[in-house]
Amino acid sequence: MPAIARPLPFVRPAPVACPVPLLRARDVPHAARVAARGELVSVVRGVYAPAGLWRRLAPWDRYLARIHATLLTHPGLVLSHESAAAIWGMPVLGDPGVVHALGDPTRTSRLHAGLRMHTTTGARDVVDLGGFAAVAPADCAVDLARARHVVVGLIAADAALRLDPAASVESLVEQNEHRPSSRGRRIARWPLHRARAEAESTLESASRAIIELLGYEEPELQTEWSGQGATDRTDFWWPGAGVAGEADGDLKYDGRFGDPGRLLRARRERDHRLRSRGIRSVVHWGWSDVADPDALDGILRGAGVPRVALPDAYRLATARTALGSRHPAARLHTRAETGV
Repeated sequence: MPAIARPLPFVRPAPVACPVPLLRARDVPHAARVAARGELVSVVRGVYAPAGLWRRLAPWDRYLARIHATLLTHPGLVLSHESAAAIWGMPVLGDPGVVHALGDPTRTSRLHAGLRMHTTTGARDVVDLGGFAAVAPADCAVDLARARHVVVGLIAADAALRLDPAASVESLVEQNEHRPSSRGRRIARWPLHRARAEAESTLESASRAIIELLGYEEPELQTEWSGQGATDRTDFWWPGAGVAGEADGDLKYDGRFGDPGRLLRARRERDHRLRSRGIRSVVHWGWSDVADPDALDGILRGAGVPRVALPDAYRLATARTALGSRHPAARLHTRAETGV
């Protein structure tokens, strides 16, 4: 097990439980036959889940179930990367498929039957969770910032700061600078230096990254506006342009957070209050706009948000692949996603 670099200063959140019951093949008579009838689904080799429950799971919850199933067949793993993120309730984009864990640093990294064992020589905080372990949220964020697209790295780094009050931008940067691989250090610097705990959702973190990559002025985050007997907060605020931005999410008005008509009326009323307080324009966008940077570019340009740098064409193009059209798992929110 990798060394614990420093004592953990507070009680970390409990790991996220498996979203479906898991059944070992040895505990189900004729499990393969039952699965062939469509009553069970093979999660990993030798572990099944009820088919009806499995079909209702979102992609990220299927991934979480796959992690728990892998832990049944490989007890004692030290989860890392997206697998540690999922266990801590940090955002995970879609279903990464592969379960990630730390392995023997004297051996090469390897992938077998959906389990990737990573070699590592850098010290990490490892939290014993009873039967398995996971790298701490801050270390998980650094790992992802080094190995994934910068937008994914910023999502993870923001989440780690929200989850761990002891973590800071400085501590994340310091961890990265002490890790081996100059390439990993270089990639991670962009997201880690920009991490902010104020970003309250996965969509806000991704939006911040794409806004900068598009070359727009950095916005103020979570600005409060009081008046008319109410206090509202805007996700993004460009004071020079008089523009407020709201990362609403594509799922907010599909009925799962209440009556869509009521929510849209509340949004219109809120926008009216904000404009009455001196905001020139309030613009809204969702995940599909961030995953297609051209769409977000059109929204911001149309609202008059100032562009202060040339777009980063390469990172924007690769962001489309990294984000795709997948909605992320978004368990880590500090206020209701209705935004009203």
